[in-house]
Amino acid sequence: MSVEGNRAHPRGSAERASGRNDGRVAGEERQLVVFELNGETYGVEIHTVREIIRMQKVTFVPDAPDCVEGVINLRGRVIPVVDLRKRFRMPEVERGADVRILVVDIEGEDIGVIVDAVTEVKRVPEADIQADTSIATTEDSYYIEGIARLEEDLLILLSLPRALGNQAIAIAETAQAA
Repeated sequence: MSVEGNRAHPRGSAERASGRNDGRVAGEERQLVVFELNGETYGVEIHTVREIIRMQKVTFVPDAPDCVEGVINLRGRVIPVVDLRKRFRMPEVERGADVRILVVDIEGEDIGVIVDAVTEVKRVPEADIQADTSIATTEDSYYIEGIARLEEDLLILLSLPRALGNQAIAIAETAQAA
């Protein structure tokens, strides 16, 4: 499956059979959209991702929260766009051709999230995920759900609703006001 396109979450036969659409499939696996940010690899549950689109012109909105880049017009809908680098206080860099916007569902609102690149959709066995991340996190990083061990790499699992939590309402209001 291509990660680029109108839909990022095809339903597999296991999901259709069970009626589940929570990013998990039979055999206790998580299905994740994997992306890069600041040279690190992150993943989010596929059920939160509505679409993956190419970077496009973002319209600035005055007085929006610092991490809000602005809004986009996505097929007639105004969608607020968050720069995940700014949200995580990472250094700003020039955006390359691989930059994408993940359109995610947060508290019933569509919000665009800018990432450096989307690399794949991956199934990760629950047994390969360490949920206790207290060694690698602080109170301010409660949005890290776990760390998955991949062959030679680690994949940081994020909860975008937690990462944008309190700001999600402000971000959605920003889009409605635009």
